[in-house]
Amino acid sequence: MSANSFDARSTLQVGDESYEIFRLDKVEGSARLPYSLKVLLENLLRTEDGANITADHIRALGGWDSQAQPSQEIQFTPARVIMQDFTGVPCVVDLATMREAVKELGGDPAKVNPLSPAELVIDHSVIADKFGTNDAFAQNVELEYGRNRERYQFLRWGQTAFDDFKVVPPGTGIVHQVNIEHLARTVMVRNGQAYPDTLVGTDSHTTMVNGLGVLGWGVGGIEAEAAMLGQPVSMLIPRVVGFKLTGELKPGTTATDLVLTITEMLRKHGVVGKFVEFYGEGVAATSLANRATIGNMSPEFGSTAAIFPIDGETIKYLKLTGRDAQQLALVEAYAKEQGLWLDPKAEPDFSEKLELDLSTVVPSIAGRSARRTASSSRTPPSSSRSTSATTSTPWTRRARSPSRPPTRRPSPRTAPRRTRSPSPPPTARPTRLTTVRSPSRPSPPAPTPPTRTSWSPPRWWPRRRSRRA
Repeated sequence: MSANSFDARSTLQVGDESYEIFRLDKVEGSARLPYSLKVLLENLLRTEDGANITADHIRALGGWDSQAQPSQEIQFTPARVIMQDFTGVPCVVDLATMREAVKELGGDPAKVNPLSPAELVIDHSVIADKFGTNDAFAQNVELEYGRNRERYQFLRWGQTAFDDFKVVPPGTGIVHQVNIEHLARTVMVRNGQAYPDTLVGTDSHTTMVNGLGVLGWGVGGIEAEAAMLGQPVSMLIPRVVGFKLTGELKPGTTATDLVLTITEMLRKHGVVGKFVEFYGEGVAATSLANRATIGNMSPEFGSTAAIFPIDGETIKYLKLTGRDAQQLALVEAYAKEQGLWLDPKAEPDFSEKLELDLSTVVPSIAGRSARRTASSSRTPPSSSRSTSATTSTPWTRRARSPSRPPTRRPSPRTAPRRTRSPSPPPTARPTRLTTVRSPSRPSPPAPTPPTRTSWSPPRWWPRRRSRRA
């Protein structure tokens, strides 16, 4: 129950349903905040308890100085926790051990449950034994269940025994795909409250869900288990890098080209430990698949998150992936009510800013050979590209000097046969140098060669038996 120091508790009516919300406009300065910090601000308003989260923390976030270095610590309570099987199974084992300990102490083991919704997707340990046939998928799933039957029985028990714990079986998809297509809500509903969907995950690429407007990032297994048990994540109010997108991608330019261009720009700028937030008119022209790909690359350029605000493209994707009409209406109504809906012309306060015209993105290639080719190229990039996109590396051929005639390596048939050159005549052996010592320091005696001793086998050595006549 929130202390509600700012009288932010209100009601949002969506269709026939009403939800309790905490209004951001009750906090002075919230309108100028970036999208990501608005999500954090709502989190503090809703979880204010007067002890770990106080009114001073809320005021500090509302009065955030975009140019100051991070110094104010806040407590972030994620709405849910997502885990893959390598780190998720130990968490379930710990919960089962807690229940066993509570039972031994005479308590009610059913009271041991995750305090935050937890979801476990089994994908990291799946092995593809069969391939190239129509029934390869079914055979792999059957082998997987047979190989790890005991573990899946345990996880099945955990799903039925614990509240707010869900297990996605193997053969469904990778954790990030399942997250954005099925598990992510964009706006959570729990206990009659509606609030932004946030999470921490046990995979560094959890940031893929940032493309859906969901704030989250990867943590370790211990941190995820603590969040699952209701412990907030301690963090400093981060610096936020605003990345403005304008224009549209040209036909033939892929998501990979866009992602490599943005990654190179952010690596050059330096965004480690910061939030990256995309805004501007070009966001609406970026498909959600491209947004998710950019968010997935957040660990590659070092940011904590790389998030996009909620807009019509978000609603379109939620509808495409089978979310119900009430959820779609709630996401749109809540985002517009709280100022979380994308305004293409808005200029929030950012700590740093970058800009990219999407029409200047050209086909790119990543890797060592691409960098070597670009550095050895003698033709400068086209001057028609804007300065914001000059960091992209086009795939160009190495220019050849006009004065240098083209050389062609002879084929094995036309190449002259190599002959072995005669060995040089033997030379005189060099004289061995000797060291002359002073008479006052006698030379050490010459080492005596080791004497050969007869070898006797040990006791365990097999004896040769003599043949009987």
